[in-house]
Amino acid sequence: MTTAWARLFGYKSNHKPGDVSTIDLLARVPLFEDLRRRELAAVERILHRRHYSRGEMIFRQGERGMGMYIVQQGTVAITREPENHELFELKDGDFFGEVALLDESPRSATAMAKTDCSVFGFFQPDLFDLISRDSRLGVKIVLRVARFAGQRLRQANERIQALSMELASFKEAAASEER
Repeated sequence: MTTAWARLFGYKSNHKPGDVSTIDLLARVPLFEDLRRRELAAVERILHRRHYSRGEMIFRQGERGMGMYIVQQGTVAITREPENHELFELKDGDFFGEVALLDESPRSATAMAKTDCSVFGFFQPDLFDLISRDSRLGVKIVLRVARFAGQRLRQANERIQALSMELASFKEAAASEER
C-alpha cells in the first residue's frame, strides 16, 4: 500500500486472506459475481477495510474519485449537495463509486455513514497493479465496471426522459389553464 493510502486508511485491511465471509461478500457483489474463488481471493488481498461512525463522511461531492466502496456492514446514505437530498441508501453487500476505478473525475454525490459501518475500499492504483500482475482478471473487472456504468447511464437517461415528458405535460396543462 502506498503512503497516501496508509495515511488515508491507517492500515491495510485487518481481515485475513481467505476469510470466508469476505470472499462470500465479494461473490454477492454484481461486479465480482462471475469471478472464480481464486480470483475473488486475489481481489480480497487488495481491499482496504475502514470503519466509519454514524454521520462520518466517506467522501464528499466534488472530491476527486479514488476508487469504489463495498458496504460490508451498516448503512451508507448517498446524497446530493447543497440541499443534502438523499438519493438512495446502501446496505450490506451494496457497492458505490465504481466509476472512480475508470477515471478520477469529481464525485457526483456525497457518501456518508448513516449508521456505524464497515466498508471495503477498492482503489484505482490497486486495480492497475492487479492488471499488471493478472491482466485477464483485471480486464474482467474493468469490463464489469464499464457495463455497470453504462447500465446506470442508460437508467439515468430514461429517468431524464420521463421527467422531461412530465415537465412538458405540466407546461401544456398550465398553458391550457391560462387560456
